[in-house]
Amino acid sequence: MDRILYTAMSGAKQSMDQQSVVSHNLANVSTSGFRAQLHAMRAVPVQGDGALPTRVSVAATTPGSDFSPGPITRTGRDLDVAVQGDAWLAVQAADGSEAYTRRGDLEVDGDGLVTVLGRPVIGEGGPIIVPLGSSVTIGADGTLSAIGEGEGPAALVDVGRLKLVTPERALLRGEDGLFRMPPNAEGEVAALEADDDARVVSGALEGSNVSAVEAMVAMIDVARRYEMQMKVISTADENAQRANNLLSIQG
Repeated sequence: MDRILYTAMSGAKQSMDQQSVVSHNLANVSTSGFRAQLHAMRAVPVQGDGALPTRVSVAATTPGSDFSPGPITRTGRDLDVAVQGDAWLAVQAADGSEAYTRRGDLEVDGDGLVTVLGRPVIGEGGPIIVPLGSSVTIGADGTLSAIGEGEGPAALVDVGRLKLVTPERALLRGEDGLFRMPPNAEGEVAALEADDDARVVSGALEGSNVSAVEAMVAMIDVARRYEMQMKVISTADENAQRANNLLSIQG
C-alpha cells in the first residue's frame, strides 16, 4: 500500500485533534478567566526501510495555553474579582493539592466556605471561611471583610485574604481545567508563594481570551484541511485499484 495513505491518515488524525481543541475553546468563549488552549502540527520524516524524501508524517506540537489577558467587565457584584497582571488565584483541587485559576466569580456555600465552582478558595492559612449571613467585600489586595447581618460599619472585620501568586514560569493546564506549576526533577509539583504585591479589581470579572470570530475561522480551516486529507486517501485508494487492474492476469 502506498505510504501516502499513512501520510494523509496522520494529517487527518491531527486535524481531528485540532478540531477538538478549537471546539473546546469556542465552547468556553464566555467562561470567565478561561485561557485558550493551543494546538499546532509539524511535519516529521517517515522512518524505516524504503523511506522516501517526499513522504512525511504529521505530529502534534502542543505549545500549551494562551496566557494573554481577557477583557474585564464590571459586574457590581461584591464577590466578583478580576485578577490583575500575571497573578493567579489559588484554589484547592479535588485531590487536596493547590492549583490556580483566573476565574473570579466567588461564592459562599452553606457552611460559609468561599469557593469557585465548588472548589475552596485558599487564603493565608488555608480555605477561607466567612460568617454565615454576613455581607462580604473584597479589597484591592484580596482582603475579605465581613459585616454581620444587622450590624453597622463599625463591626467590619477582616476574615481572610485571597492567596494570589505570580508564577515565573508558564503553568500547565490539568484535566480539571486548573493550572499548576510544572513538576520538578523529582516529579513533585510545588505550591507557589503568595505575592503580596498582586492586586485584584473587585466587582468585576475577567472574560475569556478566546475570540469567537477567530475560533470560527479556525474551525472552518481545519474542517477543509481534513476534507482535503480524506480526498488524498480516496484518490490513493482509487489509484491502487487501477494499478491492480492493470497488473491482473487476464485469462
